[in-house]
Amino acid sequence: MRVVVCVKQVPDPAMPPSLLAETHTLDRSGKLVMDDSDSYGVEMALQLAGDVEGSDVTIVSMAPGGETSGLRTALAMGAARAILVSDEALAGSDALSTAKVLAAAIRRAEPDLVIAATESTDGYTGTLPVQVAELLGMPSVTFAKRVSTDGTTLQVERQTEAGYDDVNCPLPAVVTVTAGVVEPRYPSFKGIMAAKSKPIDVLAVSDLGIDASAVGSRGAREEIVDVTDAEAREGGEVVVDEGDGAARVVAFLEQLKVI
Repeated sequence: MRVVVCVKQVPDPAMPPSLLAETHTLDRSGKLVMDDSDSYGVEMALQLAGDVEGSDVTIVSMAPGGETSGLRTALAMGAARAILVSDEALAGSDALSTAKVLAAAIRRAEPDLVIAATESTDGYTGTLPVQVAELLGMPSVTFAKRVSTDGTTLQVERQTEAGYDDVNCPLPAVVTVTAGVVEPRYPSFKGIMAAKSKPIDVLAVSDLGIDASAVGSRGAREEIVDVTDAEAREGGEVVVDEGDGAARVVAFLEQLKVI
């Protein structure tokens, strides 16, 4: 079974984020790390691959500047190889353009299962995995809290507001996993050393057969025209109960149209 995990490399959350002045988009020129939310997908993939003999895990990512730091972390955890799409033409890509690029890269790996986080911690669109599934012509199962497979069928407990749904899905398929679906392992020293020699296939847009004018800021269907700081939170009103506290609270809630 060939398992592919979508991994996003994001600016180090330990550093203050910054925006590019011209485009108001996130500055990704510094060191990038694997998104914390994707560590759950990598761990889930490794566990599923371990349950089916002859399986392996491939990491797929899109990042500027040929950045591989986040991919090396996934490789150190146990993934076998990685595919990185890095091209200046991709700067400013929206979710759909990103999905088209990732789908083309994933297709090269001929996966039986594609795993992704429900959303990234720097974009929060939550739309990319299902877009990838549609482009690949695969069924998608989202918000998985538990996943198992026999190599031909996927069994998923899909998290809902009321509990979870039991879902059976034929492979190949795309599944998004929630935080807490598994406990990600820490890369061992042996794994870190081994990751240095594992292959990373670096591709440009042209290698995927995609027109550069259809991606990046030129192909984006949305544009950030302005960024404004959020308003400072004002102090709340203190209600001193002098016998009419309950009535005043009810009146306040009615004013907010809560009740």
